[in-house]
Amino acid sequence: MIYNNVMKSLLKNILVKILGSQVRRLRKRHDFKIIGVAGSIGKTSTKLAIAKILESEKKVQFQEGNYNDIVSVPLVVFGHSMPPLWDVWQWLIILFKNEYQIYFSYPFDLVVLELGTDGPGQISQFRKYLHLDVAVLTAIAPEHMEFFENIKNVADEEWSVQYFSDLVFVNRDLCKILPDDFNHEKIIFYGKESALEYKPEILSQVQLYSISAAVLVAKKFGISEEKIKESANNIRAFSGRMQKLEGVKNSVIIDDSYNASPDAVKMALDTLYKYPRNQKIAILGMMNELGDSSEMEHKKIGKYCDVKLLNWVVTIGKDANLFLALTAKQNGCQVYEAKNSYDAGEFVRSKIKDDAVILVKGSQNGVFAEEAIKPLLADHSDISKLVRQDKYWMKKKRVV
Repeated sequence: MIYNNVMKSLLKNILVKILGSQVRRLRKRHDFKIIGVAGSIGKTSTKLAIAKILESEKKVQFQEGNYNDIVSVPLVVFGHSMPPLWDVWQWLIILFKNEYQIYFSYPFDLVVLELGTDGPGQISQFRKYLHLDVAVLTAIAPEHMEFFENIKNVADEEWSVQYFSDLVFVNRDLCKILPDDFNHEKIIFYGKESALEYKPEILSQVQLYSISAAVLVAKKFGISEEKIKESANNIRAFSGRMQKLEGVKNSVIIDDSYNASPDAVKMALDTLYKYPRNQKIAILGMMNELGDSSEMEHKKIGKYCDVKLLNWVVTIGKDANLFLALTAKQNGCQVYEAKNSYDAGEFVRSKIKDDAVILVKGSQNGVFAEEAIKPLLADHSDISKLVRQDKYWMKKKRVV
């Protein structure tokens, strides 16, 4: 096991050096701009919103999923899928194709990337091969707290994107903690107001922020007002991110099952509270990667569950069942502690009344809240719209 981990780390380092060199050489030989999206919440939605508006007038390279680490980000630049780490032949093919693009043809005007982190220092690693023309910082919120330990460390990590960016658009509402070396010359703050000029079919604050950032980036790169308006109005929620689905008994399912963190759960609940339906049910999975703060954060969410606005709270996962469920009950809510996501879905199906709205929110590993949605769908072909439905994830879910 130790040998495998050492070899895995060694191989990753070799790949980063080679891929990083290829990205740098690509930029020297071709004229294109790079936009990077960092932050604790809403990275993928913001990245996709930016790409969708930009491609109305530009040739844009981006990836629909969430390739966002030091190895996978260069693959987005060159337009590849991630092969197994040990598949040497596939990696050689990728490296050869990259060389062809470097020396012959790279047809894109703009590249939009997502920059993720699981622990301190990882955002700065992207400096090895990236310099961003524009960065977007979406939020500072608890994430991977078993490694970051406190919110100040999270802020320092996410803000480090400024060190290799010419310009940074920062969400002023969700980035309350500023770094000690704040650079006023390259920082522009934004809120929801840019999106409010348009009429996208969206549900949540996070989506409004994503579109606001996308509008600002589009204006920065000279996209016409007409195309911005048309593209912004056509943006729909992305899979697992406040996606609206039709449920049984004329119900509405708010599918926010991709992932969960404390601030994101609160914003999702706010959306549910405002939704004009008589019966409201929240399926809330455990929030992973909170470290020692997990008990406290789950209790906060339980306290945030409003008995006047919720008919049922259904919890999934150890800490959600232990702590979130407890405080939600103390708040007066009806609570069901599900054995797993499948059990949660069947329970909610038995409780749905006509014209209900159901929020589904949870972290991915070990929770997989999207599986609770399947028995609630009016049209089972909509299963294809759920996250994590490929062979890799379905096999992983069977193990869990």
